[in-house]
Amino acid sequence: MYTLVRTTLAALWLTTTLVVAQPTTKARKAPTKAVASTRSPADLKRPIPFDPNVKVGKLPNGLTYYIRKNEEPKNRAELRLVVKAGSVLEENNQQGLAHFMEHMAFNGTKNFPKNELVSFLQSSGVRFGADLNAYTSFDETVYQLPVPTDNPELFERAFQILEDWAHNATLDPAEIDKERGVVLEEWRSGRGAAQRMREKYFPYILNNSRYADRLPIGKEEVLRTFKKEDLESFYQTWYRPDLMGVMAVGDFDIAKVESQIREKFGRIPKATNPKPRQTFTIPAHPDTKVVIVTDEEQPNTVVQLIYKRPEIKETTLNDLRESIKRSLFNIMLGNRIQELTQRADPPFLGGYSNYSSFIGNLDAFTSIAVAKGDNVERAIQSLLDETARVRKFGYTPTELERAKRDLVSGAEQAYNERNKTRSAAYVNQYVQHFLKNDPVTGVDFYYNFLKSTIDGVKLDEVNQLVNQFIAPENRAVVIMAPDKNKNKLPTVDQVLGWINNAGQNITAYVDQTLDSPLLRVQPTAKPIAGEKKIPEVGVTEWRLQNGVRVVLKPTTFKNDQILFTGTSFGGTSLYDQKDFESARFASTVTTLGGTGDYNQIQLGKYLSGKSLSVNPYIGELQEGISGSAAPKDLETALQLMYSYFTQPRKDAEVVQGFLSNQKSFLENQIATPTPAKVFQDTVQTVLGGGHPRRLPLRPEQLDRVNLDRSIDIYRERFADAGDFTFVFVGNFKELDIKPLIEKYLGGLPASNRQERYRDLGIRIPAGQISKTVYKGVDPKSTVRLVFSGDFNWTPETTTQIDALAEVLEIKLIEKLREEESSVYGVGVNGSYAKYPAERYTFQVAFGCAPENVEKLISKTLEEINNLKQRGADPKDIDKFKAETQRETEVQLKDNNFWLSYLSSQYYNGDDPKEILSEEERLKQVTVESTKAAANRYFGKNFIRLVLMPEKKE
Repeated sequence: MYTLVRTTLAALWLTTTLVVAQPTTKARKAPTKAVASTRSPADLKRPIPFDPNVKVGKLPNGLTYYIRKNEEPKNRAELRLVVKAGSVLEENNQQGLAHFMEHMAFNGTKNFPKNELVSFLQSSGVRFGADLNAYTSFDETVYQLPVPTDNPELFERAFQILEDWAHNATLDPAEIDKERGVVLEEWRSGRGAAQRMREKYFPYILNNSRYADRLPIGKEEVLRTFKKEDLESFYQTWYRPDLMGVMAVGDFDIAKVESQIREKFGRIPKATNPKPRQTFTIPAHPDTKVVIVTDEEQPNTVVQLIYKRPEIKETTLNDLRESIKRSLFNIMLGNRIQELTQRADPPFLGGYSNYSSFIGNLDAFTSIAVAKGDNVERAIQSLLDETARVRKFGYTPTELERAKRDLVSGAEQAYNERNKTRSAAYVNQYVQHFLKNDPVTGVDFYYNFLKSTIDGVKLDEVNQLVNQFIAPENRAVVIMAPDKNKNKLPTVDQVLGWINNAGQNITAYVDQTLDSPLLRVQPTAKPIAGEKKIPEVGVTEWRLQNGVRVVLKPTTFKNDQILFTGTSFGGTSLYDQKDFESARFASTVTTLGGTGDYNQIQLGKYLSGKSLSVNPYIGELQEGISGSAAPKDLETALQLMYSYFTQPRKDAEVVQGFLSNQKSFLENQIATPTPAKVFQDTVQTVLGGGHPRRLPLRPEQLDRVNLDRSIDIYRERFADAGDFTFVFVGNFKELDIKPLIEKYLGGLPASNRQERYRDLGIRIPAGQISKTVYKGVDPKSTVRLVFSGDFNWTPETTTQIDALAEVLEIKLIEKLREEESSVYGVGVNGSYAKYPAERYTFQVAFGCAPENVEKLISKTLEEINNLKQRGADPKDIDKFKAETQRETEVQLKDNNFWLSYLSSQYYNGDDPKEILSEEERLKQVTVESTKAAANRYFGKNFIRLVLMPEKKE
């Protein structure tokens, strides 16, 4: 794959979208008392220390390596090969070949001819795409290889793979020609409004630098016509050891890994007369560059203000202290921008501002907002006013205090998890150190430095940053809008006028806080009425006097994490159509009001410095609440959960603003629908059988949301906790958590109401349906093939469905991508549900050229028929089993997995011990079982959905 950059530049070309989501209250854990800084200026001149747990070395040929032992997860390692060569180094006749070379590394090397590398790793339990992957950007190419370490032969072969990528790619002309089609399909998938507008504004914001003309995906004509010699030249010129880094982090012996690296990579010849690796820059410009672009498929008006400045390199402790100031600035400004969207009449649909790395040799302070309707002026003025407010009045002491708490709590959480940090987190740090010389500071050092330094950071210091970040030189403004709004857009002079006259009538920010108990009345604790142990999976069940069931799984997978969820049958299905809109938005509009005496803004500030998240929701078949907390903040999380149950709060003005924003967003989508949106709406409508509750949301439906009725429905859904099942997973002791459970869950209201959901009869239609949508100007299509029906819900049948989906996906990648070279990717999803009826669904999805639609559908159905006739290839079955077993090994040590698994098992009424018999169920997956499954599940209920470009006159 390719990526433009690893920073906020991506936000400049992504279409910003709003979603109807449940608001989540989040905060971080309060730090221990910070110690006032006693560091002298001389101390701060010292270099930032390098993490002593990392072994760094350099081979005689110039290759750099980083090695760290880390046992999370057990028996796993994260390997990387990093090459300081990306699209910016391409000659004119090579545009796209840095990325193409990345593809070819998977299509034949000295020790893994053709596609044997992917097949070998799949048979070892490494998934292609999900695990094994790579990316190419402007300045680098990074190969990612996570592998097991408990198989010594496999682990050694992994380093052979890295070495082969480094200098043993075969570049077979036949394989190159086959891969052209795959890369062109990746190029095709990126076509659209974002790409067309990006090509117009990149030269402005990147000041006609090399970066503006070297997008990693390259140029279509080059990809179609380049010669092998062009690709080989790039490979030989830039894939050389002095530009390479190898990173290895995982559960292994450091000495053995270092020996492997020295042996394999030491035999790569040192480059003779190497071509200098030029560093490209983005030239400064004294003026403000304003670019206004429109497109017929752009749904929203997006404004962006970019203030570029030279990149800040962090090398000394003073630089580290300066980065703390920038983080505090970003936190406080981000909170203010968020508050703007929580008003009765928000100035934009969504927005943010922050200072971060940009691209090339630059950092940038960037502000982005999605305008409400076509009101560009208000969106820009609101962003400008907030920074002008900081410039004129500064932040407040209370804002700084909260920001410090949040910043320290994040570092404290990392410190608490220092022996449970995943290898992937570490390896990515070393990648950035190699590429950008970013600091690699040990968690211990950074946490202690932060604690001893942060109290010494004064408000005036942080306030002064606004003058560094925001200046008239090196400024760029980008406005992206629908074609239909072209005549309503401002001129360049108008935009410059708004910028130059911003903040004239602003007033000081008022820090809205509240100091009162979260709970007006403390709940009355109720004792546990019954207990059941399930030692096989380390689970305890408690039944409380009010009927609440609590499922506990204490773990030590994370030091600072407790996850929880609670569910009950019911949901929006219990309400008639006239109340549906009020019901579907009930949890959203209720929690927008905050809870108890706290409005949403006050609640966020009250929870600052605490690590917790609580989120009530109402689905179609159930209502529930989910969340997480650090152990020390669990009681606060449970108080908040209790408050959401018992103290819903109405804030009509905030809800009015939310519904207004949602309505404006939907109106934009309808006025300028993207091809993807039109197709997805069609898929949703067809698969929902045209049922009113499966139709795409329209603006007029928001007018039917009655706030009072929504609040009443919310109260009804959470009025009786007696039929709720709560699951807690994480670092706690049953004895310690017991009084909290008895008080905050045992104290919940209950009336012994036993509810179920209502089956609305919504099913994917039976029979054969074909629907083609014609939308879009680009020559690209999307295909969705759907099989569905009734099935018998058992662990054995669901395993067979999982297996069938995986073996079909493996075969379709092999046929449609590797042999036909006609898709970039293809996905097969096998899903199933027990409620409201036992049903399964298979979906096959891929994108392709319009002229290849029929051929690829035919090939897909041919592979399905082969499964029906002969069953799956035994090698593909072995790959499925290996991938599943390796994935399960990691999942069994993961809190998120256990929360999802246990909540699903109890929701469906299934045995919690089911996971223990997975190996036996995998043994039942055979050639014959996949044949039987294919005949059972790929039946007569077949829906074919295709998106094609608009027909030309």
